[in-house]
Amino acid sequence: MRPTAFLLVFIILVSFLAAPAQQLYAQEIDDLGFDLPSLEIGLEGGEEDGDLSLAMQLIFLITILALAPGIMLMVTSFTRIIVVLTFVGRALSLQEMPPRQVMVSLAIFMTFFIMAPTISEMNERAFQPYLAGELGQMEALSEAAVPLRAFMLQNTQEKDLAFFMSASDLPRPETRDDVPIWVIIPAFMLSELSRGFVMGVLLFIPFVVIDMVTASVLMSMGMMMLPPVMISLPFKIMLFVLVDGWTIVADSVIQTYGV
Repeated sequence: MRPTAFLLVFIILVSFLAAPAQQLYAQEIDDLGFDLPSLEIGLEGGEEDGDLSLAMQLIFLITILALAPGIMLMVTSFTRIIVVLTFVGRALSLQEMPPRQVMVSLAIFMTFFIMAPTISEMNERAFQPYLAGELGQMEALSEAAVPLRAFMLQNTQEKDLAFFMSASDLPRPETRDDVPIWVIIPAFMLSELSRGFVMGVLLFIPFVVIDMVTASVLMSMGMMMLPPVMISLPFKIMLFVLVDGWTIVADSVIQTYGV
């Protein structure tokens, strides 16, 4: 069971079990003269039309926190970045260096860097007006989706978008703004995977050449039992360091998003 689901079940059980105890000790608490604060959670509507109640807001917030990793994978540049970084590690024939946690952390912060303009626009269009009381909750969500939708459409290939539109049996949209968000997200993810693999293959080619040259030299020397990867590994690392490989990889990924 997921931790969030376990927490919700635990809260519900505690609420039911605490009801008899509250009735049992209510009189004793009154006799002691303590005024305990009370908390009421209901499903009443919000202060404005379209707003959610406190309980629904809490449930919505917990759900968002539980789905945050998946949302980050679906609608941001994280997928392409982590695919490219994984290809780099495999091309260098490195097992656990750099550690997986370092690669994921680098991908996360590069994602924040690339998504910064989109996040700033979402803040200006939706979050700040919502805090100022100019927009309701549903209106703020609709406004926040506009820049994110534009980012995904900008980085989605036409063939992937056409594939999911055809698979969903929807009529041909007149403009991209007519495409539903639930069609854009899988098309965007498929495009990110495709472009990530293309970049990974291009990064792989120089290191494959080094492996082939090393294997040819070893065979010509009659050292066929010696693994070529063991000999080529220092040369690949040296080449990667001399050309400032990490900066080149980061710059290549960022340039594909036009940042």
